[in-house]
Amino acid sequence: MKVFQKIAESRIQEAMQKGDFDNLEGKGQPLNLDDDSQVPPELRMAYKVLKMADCLPPELEIKKDILTLQDLVANLPDTQEKLQQMRRLQFLTMKLSLLRKVSPLMQEHEDYHAKILERLKGPRDKK
Repeated sequence: MKVFQKIAESRIQEAMQKGDFDNLEGKGQPLNLDDDSQVPPELRMAYKVLKMADCLPPELEIKKDILTLQDLVANLPDTQEKLQQMRRLQFLTMKLSLLRKVSPLMQEHEDYHAKILERLKGPRDKK
């Protein structure tokens, strides 16, 4: 994923240098983060209430916990604590897969794909 981020970032920098962003509509104006034109009309009020209550759907809450825990596990020096947090991470991943309507095999493919990309770019960055 970081490869695509680097490519996107370099293209954005090039466009900024060329001045492609200088005459955009709404330049200097704050973004409208409450634009709900893409949300179906019958769901807008419910989404607005949930947003104001700072609530996330259970699936997103678990995904957020998983990402936080992955960062924690990656930086833990204590092996025993790392093992305990990895068990918790495995439990949350299993819980997330039960909530999803998508097959857990699809999630495994995403993780595997990310690991392959990480391995492929690893040796190049070290040079």
